[in-house]
Amino acid sequence: MEASILQRMINEAEPGSSIVLPEGSYSGYILIDKKLTIRADKTVLSSITADPAVVVKGDGAVLQGLAIKQGDADEETAAVLVQADNVVLMDLNIKTQGFGIMLRDANEATILNNEIAWKKIKNANGSISGQKGNGIDLYNSYSNRIEQNRIYNMKDGIYLEKGSQLSIKENRIYSSRYGIHCMYIDESQIVGNIGEYNFTGAMIMGVKDTRISNNSFLKQSWNVYSQGILLYDVQTSTVERNQVDGNRVGIYMERSSNNELKENSVNRNFIGIQMLNAENNKLHYNDFVANVIEAEAVNSKDNDIFHNYWDSAQGLDLNDDGISEIAYSINPFYQQLISDKPAFQLFFQSPGMAFLSSMYEGNRDQWTTDSSPFMHLNVAGDHISTLSDTGGEHVLSEKTFMLIIACMLLATASLIIIYTGGSKS
Repeated sequence: MEASILQRMINEAEPGSSIVLPEGSYSGYILIDKKLTIRADKTVLSSITADPAVVVKGDGAVLQGLAIKQGDADEETAAVLVQADNVVLMDLNIKTQGFGIMLRDANEATILNNEIAWKKIKNANGSISGQKGNGIDLYNSYSNRIEQNRIYNMKDGIYLEKGSQLSIKENRIYSSRYGIHCMYIDESQIVGNIGEYNFTGAMIMGVKDTRISNNSFLKQSWNVYSQGILLYDVQTSTVERNQVDGNRVGIYMERSSNNELKENSVNRNFIGIQMLNAENNKLHYNDFVANVIEAEAVNSKDNDIFHNYWDSAQGLDLNDDGISEIAYSINPFYQQLISDKPAFQLFFQSPGMAFLSSMYEGNRDQWTTDSSPFMHLNVAGDHISTLSDTGGEHVLSEKTFMLIIACMLLATASLIIIYTGGSKS
């Protein structure tokens, strides 16, 4: 059936009224240009052109329950395009070859409980049509709520650029490039989201006065540059009570200052935290457990770091107050070495590299240091035994993980011997 049937119902409805779209499959697109509440009853709308399947231009419009299949999309085509204020989109099921939901100059919208995924289609010659876009893409839009959505296999799960007072809560994003990607936003809340098996869980850039709290970023590890949370040019923001587990790098900070990181659980990453040109931040009451390398820092000496737990630290508590009298200093040797000679990543955490790091004492007074590390966990550690399950795969147990690391060390030890032996000939 043609979507013109649905469009006729919309055109004939009085502003402010409610309509229910009839069951069935419809081909084409619809325009909502007035305040209406539109609910779908097993209604499927398929667009086979490069135009959006749904365009919303009516302030206060509500669209609920529609299944949308967006085909023949180019890079900038969205299944749903919103160009109005106070719009509500909820319970939509979107399969798209381009973008999912796109907001442009759209304020105070509610995007709630939608499922968005890339629609992979192979052509007769075996090529794949369409180009992945972002699941939810927001530009120059303010005071929006994006909550409880499930997004997977997209470019970026949620992309936010030029906005403020945004609420990004309880979304689940996996198998995408960046789970949550922020550019030039402020005064926003990123709370309770889950990101798994993405390139990076949260890419936070050019952000200020934002709270990043109670999120879980797990298993971002398939690329050498994968991170759980990346903070670049982030100012006066709070990163607290996040679970960052099983990533290539747990938390990466660069050119970021005047932020507070507290009560985060950073566990079983290859590198727990990396800091580069990050100054005047406050890091306290975080836990760093079972990371291959707990921390690396370069040109990041003026941070207030205290009362974190580092399971690799050599602590000594003489007065039984739970705080070590021995400071924990972050050795920058490995990070500086691989920035000059990237090929040395081959010897990551090898015995030879560990030995060279232990011998390095240059400019020790400028090393980033936890002045008073805790002797025990700050945050309850029960949640680090298992991770949430996306596709039936469970994270390895602690013992299995450490066994794999031991095998890696043996293998890299052999490479060190071969490398150093060859260099003498």
